[in-house]
Amino acid sequence: MFRICFSKYVPATFVFGDSLLEAGNNNYIVSLSKANYKPNGIDFGWPSGRFTNGRTIVDIVGKQLGLNFTPPYMAPTTVGSVILHGVNYASGGGGILNLTGKIFGGRINMDAQIDNFANTRQAIISSIGVSAALDLFRSAIFPIAMGSNDFINNYLTPVLSTPERKLVSPERFVASMVSKFRLQLTRLYSLGARKFVVANVGPIGCIPFQRDSDPSAGDGCVTFSNQIAQSFNTQLKSLTKELNTNLKGSVFVYADVYHILEDILQNYVAYGFENMDSSCCHLAGRFGGLIPCFPVSKVCVDRSKYVFWDAFHPSDATNVIIANRLFDGDLNDISPMNIRRLIQV
Repeated sequence: MFRICFSKYVPATFVFGDSLLEAGNNNYIVSLSKANYKPNGIDFGWPSGRFTNGRTIVDIVGKQLGLNFTPPYMAPTTVGSVILHGVNYASGGGGILNLTGKIFGGRINMDAQIDNFANTRQAIISSIGVSAALDLFRSAIFPIAMGSNDFINNYLTPVLSTPERKLVSPERFVASMVSKFRLQLTRLYSLGARKFVVANVGPIGCIPFQRDSDPSAGDGCVTFSNQIAQSFNTQLKSLTKELNTNLKGSVFVYADVYHILEDILQNYVAYGFENMDSSCCHLAGRFGGLIPCFPVSKVCVDRSKYVFWDAFHPSDATNVIIANRLFDGDLNDISPMNIRRLIQV
């Protein structure tokens, strides 16, 4: 049995999500959604599979918790005592709904990510015993960021969405997401998770990809995309309150990334940015959003001046602001408590 010295409050983080939180799981599957090539990771040190120039939000929060980078589940080195400090299950292209991201081929959706956690759970029980494992899970933080791809790479994807959008109203689609997510979060609880940080969907209508995909928006964000994201977010906030009430001993924290990123976009100069609507890593499109970040792409000289790294993802500088506000922010940023308070519960 392994003997591990855990930190006082947070022994581990178990991360679930999409490309916003991925640490390299898609490197090990056949998928069109990968970031394990330059210039991705240009400020991280190497292209690890993170969809940004540097660190993800959970990388930054993890350091504030005193933890090392949480390793990807699919990596062959994520075994033995390593898993006792947490595992990252996030996958680019993944979503709440199992059909989401099918245009990429391989991706690990939320149901499959929970299956993978169940495997990790069993391995941890085998190594330290049931009682110690359940104590670990009760103290661990479970960051979750899902839903963006269910819109961007499902409902709003032109080649996929036209038939579905004629048959399924936005209200019904959002309701199906929330219903599925309720089951998934409840399953995680049943596997021992207790401290959840659930991020909402950001202002996806403002990302370079959406701006370039809908030129009718002009210099502004795409209204419908933001409206459907806000509809989901409203119901997600209610869901976290519901689960807090119904699942004994649980703490579901609602991370309002939409609000934080909207504030950054509206006040970007005050935050030290010079560009708030275009990709630092760009190749085509008015906002550099028509083509993903590839080795042949052009890269801005000073990444810290750009809100967006590529067509879809924030830069390291933006992730730092989001992470800091989730860690120490007020109730407008994260409720009913921030991460600093959560680790003391």
